[in-house]
Amino acid sequence: MSDESVDPLGQGGPPPPPPAAAGAVRGARRPRPPRPYARRLAERALRAGSTVTAIVPLGALVAMIVVLLVEALPAIRYNGWHFLTGSTWSQGSYYSPPVRTNGILHPAGATYGAWPLILGTIETSAIAIAIGFPIAFGAAIFIVEKLPKRLAGVVGLCLELLAGIPSVVIGLWGVLTLGPLLARDVYPLLAHLPNVPVLNIFRGYVGSGEGLLTSGIVLAAMIIPIIAATTRDLLRQVPEATREGAEALGMTGAEVFRTVQLRWIRTGVIGAVILGLGRALGETIAVALVSGSVISAATNIYGTMTTIAATIVSLLDSAQGDPTGLATRSLSEAALVLLGMTLIVNIGARMLVRRSARGAALPVGVGF
Repeated sequence: MSDESVDPLGQGGPPPPPPAAAGAVRGARRPRPPRPYARRLAERALRAGSTVTAIVPLGALVAMIVVLLVEALPAIRYNGWHFLTGSTWSQGSYYSPPVRTNGILHPAGATYGAWPLILGTIETSAIAIAIGFPIAFGAAIFIVEKLPKRLAGVVGLCLELLAGIPSVVIGLWGVLTLGPLLARDVYPLLAHLPNVPVLNIFRGYVGSGEGLLTSGIVLAAMIIPIIAATTRDLLRQVPEATREGAEALGMTGAEVFRTVQLRWIRTGVIGAVILGLGRALGETIAVALVSGSVISAATNIYGTMTTIAATIVSLLDSAQGDPTGLATRSLSEAALVLLGMTLIVNIGARMLVRRSARGAALPVGVGF
């Protein structure tokens, strides 16, 4: 016989009920388990909500492409392939009667060639990556590997604050302080570099500090926090046991970084570089302030130029004065070209990441 069926008073009968738990309130109802239909309803709501949130970004991208394409279609019919290869951007004469070409009404003498804009966008972004990536990568390594934890936290906070500075503030700093400083004290020194073909690009008139190289440096200052902060977080995710195991095998610090840490984070670093490149390709106000806003290819690395984004923001107001609307539609075509460049860069980066991940020695380094 079990102990629960024994009467403590020896009088037989069922055992008394257990005493109420301390703090229990009399008359309080016990929580009921969720009903089956409530569970199914919650599951369906979660599935529908996640589906909508997954479709919204794709829908926004498709809507953006469709709107730009519809707006730019008359300009595409009028400009043709000359838009990608031409070097003259002229809205024509608003004082003469509009004329019609290929069924498109436009001011007399209107011609649009975006090659200098495309070239300026590529050049400034390439300079920004060439200058910004080594600095950002080295800063991330120094923060994680060399600085004490408290000081590393302070420096990391400064990086994040630098990433949040508005681009117009950086542009004003570039045009009022950095550009004149470079033109006065730095660019003249570059003219004395050895006379070899690679370094001859630094020879020529340095101007007043507005131009291609200054724009690239300003863009580098804007993408350094993005790449450095992302690389720092990736380095912190490398397991400590893996590093200690490599050191126990007799590897030096440089060998541990090259053999273990770099292979662990390389796909993520590629993604960080693409984030910075996307910021450089689409930057508008800062480049408009320091580039000189001249629609022509730079004569040397210090020459004035412009980019697609800077041209759009600079000419949008005057383009709205075109009674035929072709100027605004040509800017829409330029925006469509910029969007296409960004998509090509991202697709190429994704292919590069996948190729790099397949050859990764460490399985954890495959994902990003």
